[in-house]
Amino acid sequence: MSSNSRTAFATPFFVTVLVMALTGLLVSLQGRIHWCACGHWHPWTSSVVSAHNSQHLFDPYSFTHIAHGLLLFLLLQWLAPHWSLLRRYTIILAVEGAWEVLENTAWIIHRYREATLSLGYEGDSVLNSMADVLCCALGFGIAWKWGRVRTVALFAAMELVLLFTIRDNLTLNVLMLICPVESIKTWQMAA
Repeated sequence: MSSNSRTAFATPFFVTVLVMALTGLLVSLQGRIHWCACGHWHPWTSSVVSAHNSQHLFDPYSFTHIAHGLLLFLLLQWLAPHWSLLRRYTIILAVEGAWEVLENTAWIIHRYREATLSLGYEGDSVLNSMADVLCCALGFGIAWKWGRVRTVALFAAMELVLLFTIRDNLTLNVLMLICPVESIKTWQMAA
């Protein structure tokens, strides 16, 4: 591997590790637990209406964080096509890290409990927040490699699969946080 190839790989890797570590630190300082209180090592949990949701590394909402990477890549590609790929990557991961910190504030946790199907939501574990940043990075990488059409198709497919499997997805999550619709919440809770 040439020196330029190592540098090209090392810089995004460094950005990823730095943002994940900073996010983990800030979420930890907010009082979030490092891992699920159950004490068991489960890298994946499929139950979204349980105490395990957002407490292990990955869960169905990990796909919404991949979607963040997909959508933010497309947005910056449209708004700032002249920016370098590394600059866009750094900004997108910084935005994702900032969202993880905001998502774990008392105000957002209360909002999730009040307006969405996440009635018992306690916030993310530190490791889940760090994994969410990694999922966003994965979404960025997919969008960069796949191009606009396949990226939009993947986003739509993920949204549909999540809609039918957990009755939630990124679109509904944003809608229910901003402008809750009682009939949607009732439908989600009926699962």
